[in-house]
Amino acid sequence: MEFANKEYLFLLLLIIPYLIWYLMYRKKSEPTMRMSDTQAYRFAPHSWKVTLMPLQLLLRLAVFVLLVLILARPQTQNSWKNESVEGIDIMLAMDVSTSMLAEDLRPNRIEAAKQVAAEFIVGRPNDNIGLSIFAGEAFTQCPMTTDHASLLNLLRNVRTDIAQRGLIEDGTAIGMGLANAVSRLKDSKAKSRVVILLTDGSNNRGDLSPMTAAEIARSFGIRVYTIGVGTNKVAPYPMSVAGGIQYINIPVEIDTKTLSEIAAATDGDFYRATNNKELMQIYKEIDKLEKSKLNVKKFSRRYEAYQPFALAAVLLLLLEILLRITIFRKLP
Repeated sequence: MEFANKEYLFLLLLIIPYLIWYLMYRKKSEPTMRMSDTQAYRFAPHSWKVTLMPLQLLLRLAVFVLLVLILARPQTQNSWKNESVEGIDIMLAMDVSTSMLAEDLRPNRIEAAKQVAAEFIVGRPNDNIGLSIFAGEAFTQCPMTTDHASLLNLLRNVRTDIAQRGLIEDGTAIGMGLANAVSRLKDSKAKSRVVILLTDGSNNRGDLSPMTAAEIARSFGIRVYTIGVGTNKVAPYPMSVAGGIQYINIPVEIDTKTLSEIAAATDGDFYRATNNKELMQIYKEIDKLEKSKLNVKKFSRRYEAYQPFALAAVLLLLLEILLRITIFRKLP
């Protein structure tokens, strides 16, 4: 806690002259009674009221101190702080082609991939994580950030209908998706940089081959973990027909050879996920990656913190007034 108006704290020095006045001159103004001899009262016990008389002074001083603290405006700390935390720079490259609507994973491939990726992000709060999506083309959905709330919001908005509606070309451009993720990591200063590439097909679009993109990743020291998602034979796929949805079985064509070569070329690993449980287990294994130092700038807001002092001052003032008009009431 800090004070916005520290100069008001000097008012606390007024307590010293007040105490001098109270001790030296206060008693002179109190009424007295002359007696010829006080010997009879020498050993008389003091009343409890007399014992508690200094309580009034203590309450007044406490109220004064609290009022000064309120004038000084106590506040919570407000500053930018650079903190060194354990982290790793990660780009998630996710396939959003229309084939990701196949329902061999529940509820479908794209939703299962988004759910597991979201849990992965939540479990690594100190990491710089970004999101790249690709179909026949690739682009960055979210650059690397430690603002995981924004990242998760953008992840939830990932849909496969961008290819269905013709906003991007449909297909599977693995090389372009990987290259897009690498472009976000190449200037990173982190000791460990990783791409987690998830796809359900084989490369059939794009101007850059997957292995060329893998060589680029290796030249920058970026490790790539590849995940092939989908069953081993055929998968149910929803087709829109007049009046509803009709399911057809489509073949699962995952280029496991290329995905394995990408992982091997970059010192990563290749995984196959044929169901939700396997996909979840894969992300848990990747979660065991080593961590490196990462500088994060954090901001803490400033809040006024006078309320407890004001409440205490009011209560003590009321208590002092109550004692003065009841227990310590003086008659003329």
